[in-house]
Amino acid sequence: MVTHRKAPRDTLTIARRLHDRIDAVSVLIAPTIVDRNWLLQARESGADKVGIAIDAATPELFQELRGKGVLGPHRWERYWKTVEEAVQVFGRHNVGIHLIVGLAETEREMIETIQKAYNIGALSHLFSFFPEEGSLMHQHKQPSIGSYRRVQLARYLINKDITSADRMKFDRDGKLVGLGTDENALDTAIDSGLPFMTSGCSSKNMENACDRPFSDSTPYQAYVGELRNFPFPPDENDVSIIRRQLWDYSDARSRVWVEGLDCEDSVGAV
Repeated sequence: MVTHRKAPRDTLTIARRLHDRIDAVSVLIAPTIVDRNWLLQARESGADKVGIAIDAATPELFQELRGKGVLGPHRWERYWKTVEEAVQVFGRHNVGIHLIVGLAETEREMIETIQKAYNIGALSHLFSFFPEEGSLMHQHKQPSIGSYRRVQLARYLINKDITSADRMKFDRDGKLVGLGTDENALDTAIDSGLPFMTSGCSSKNMENACDRPFSDSTPYQAYVGELRNFPFPPDENDVSIIRRQLWDYSDARSRVWVEGLDCEDSVGAV
């Protein structure tokens, strides 16, 4: 849904048309132009789930990147009010928020926002920031692969109610150093590969129905072992690479993770 006065009406029309043709309809909405009454209409029109792209993990970053800082109409408080209203209308875990890792927040701030959403009844889905050429943030760096992997794993464990942010441990820079769960649960989650897959598009028969791999990384990054969101279940070799990445606290953003090799990529930064 774009932020346009006709968008709420058009979204309802599309939801009605899709309802009888596919097994689940999810609407990604713009809270700035909808209210609780519209959410009720969306449910009646056949929408099963709601997505809300909050993107930034803190109110300061939201205002800078989506609100007054870019002359935008969006407000942090309004977005979170809509999350709460959507959960009331659609039910727990039928609402998801999108968050972008690497906008200048700490790992702790991102994980605490994921926990905030879960406490309300919404699940979180992640993207890694990617500096699009020609955009206002084209010179802003991607988060390191280690940082992104840690937030991915924390998000999965919170969404599955295996642990919580208040049980996790962080260093003085806000980096995650402990997940607050036992090793068996941790190993099971990592070995499944599920925390590192693209999420946010569950259907009635599939938890991870998305297959878009390159919205936040390049094919070259995938080649050197830094596919940010897997569009398929990671295999044994992928999981081995992920395990090394998880506890890499360097700021390297272009590395080769192949056959046990862990070194800076000689081709150069992506």
